[in-house]
Amino acid sequence: MTHLDWGLTGKTVIVTGATGAIGRAVAQGFAEAGATVAIVDLDQATCETTALSLGLAHRGYGTDLRQFAQLPALIARIEADLGLATTLVNIAGVILRTPDLFTVTEKDWDAQHDINLKALFFLTQAFSKRLADTGTSGSVINYSSQGALSGGFGGSVVYNATKGAITTMTRGMARSWAPLGIRVNSIAPGLVDTPMLKTTGQTDEDRQAMINQIPMKRLGLPEDNVGATVFLASDMARYMTGAMINVSGGFLMY
Repeated sequence: MTHLDWGLTGKTVIVTGATGAIGRAVAQGFAEAGATVAIVDLDQATCETTALSLGLAHRGYGTDLRQFAQLPALIARIEADLGLATTLVNIAGVILRTPDLFTVTEKDWDAQHDINLKALFFLTQAFSKRLADTGTSGSVINYSSQGALSGGFGGSVVYNATKGAITTMTRGMARSWAPLGIRVNSIAPGLVDTPMLKTTGQTDEDRQAMINQIPMKRLGLPEDNVGATVFLASDMARYMTGAMINVSGGFLMY
């Protein structure tokens, strides 16, 4: 390995939530690092458009990740098309803001846990099992959140419960699979300027109040998360597992 060599050229990378703001930026970053990217999100047409924007080598896979029993077949399909994937980036997630915790329903709870946590676990299980079966080293990057530590705000308590679980599960996966050569790390974005950050009735004053909490005095951009994500997948992070990288502009410091 030479310094500044990502070691990703010709590798296959799966990115979930890849048609969203952060997902698209991350997928673009991997394509620029020389990887072939499997774009995974809910809508097939949007996945195909996103993949095409990266170049002809990349593919889109419209998938409902809540179809848990079908996730091993998704991994097999990507392998058949693009070769064995050696990096999985779990970005797909939903948030249902409920400022009044007394009004949270079981449906609200399940919707967020099924996508954010349960789907992440079983897709990662299928991906890592394939690596283990072939004796191949690989990397998983799970998207957590600053809310995993702060508890969140604006009705995001249930959402951040899933992110706290992802943080803990990342460490458990890292310990379990390190002997197999599978590294598992996480990214904790701060306040990123995406549609997910916005709430009904949010004012300019509300937005400025968020910015005022950030020492760098701006909201994060989707592309601010690219470097840390590609780094964790790369050979330059080959001795890192079980880590969380805080990408929050100083919103949290730990």
